[in-house]
Amino acid sequence: MLSIKEAYELFDEVGCCSFATLDGAGGVDSRIAHFFAYDDEGLYLRTMTGKPFYRQMVEGGKLSVCGEHTKAPCTWDDDDMPHFQPGYMVRVSGDVRVLSPEETQQHIADDPRFAVADYDIKKYPETVVLVLHRAWGELYKYDFNMVHMDHKVLRERFAWGGAEFVEPGFRITDDCIECGACASACTHKAIVPGSPYSIRGSWCDECGNCHDVCPSGAIVEKRRP
Repeated sequence: MLSIKEAYELFDEVGCCSFATLDGAGGVDSRIAHFFAYDDEGLYLRTMTGKPFYRQMVEGGKLSVCGEHTKAPCTWDDDDMPHFQPGYMVRVSGDVRVLSPEETQQHIADDPRFAVADYDIKKYPETVVLVLHRAWGELYKYDFNMVHMDHKVLRERFAWGGAEFVEPGFRITDDCIECGACASACTHKAIVPGSPYSIRGSWCDECGNCHDVCPSGAIVEKRRP
């Protein structure tokens, strides 16, 4: 399972990511931002108290972040179909809290990465630091044209701070009649023949092809409790 450090490094490689919050009126809001530090408690970000971003995180207590990294842009073939270069997407969602001034100053004293927070606080006194302290996420590596992998996706989920996650992928129940229809329909090579058949969740894109063709209704999606 990915560590907080590894998750931070993935987001840091992306750079600016989409940060989404509850808007307080039953909807969501988003903006481009970035994490600037990490430790065993979580991932750190900063904003100013006058911004809706701050108010939404304080009132809603939730934050969801995602980003994508690829070394080359999508191209189009002669049939106007997209050709995606290998890359990855990373996302994380969970609970966020504001650090007290005392906590912030202690981090500034202990962690060189907090120098940017110290600079902002001195220049913009309403700057505050927050930490995403309880969260779950996913690293989604993709190579849809199978240039470097012999399958299309590789997914890994992770969590910290007591959060839980459901492993990716559909599931095959004991109603499986072992007909092989799912294996023929799966373009991600995620189906494993057996008694019953099974799905390698880390390779499964949850596209639904197997679910669509299963004659016995044995394939079900996984849900969070």
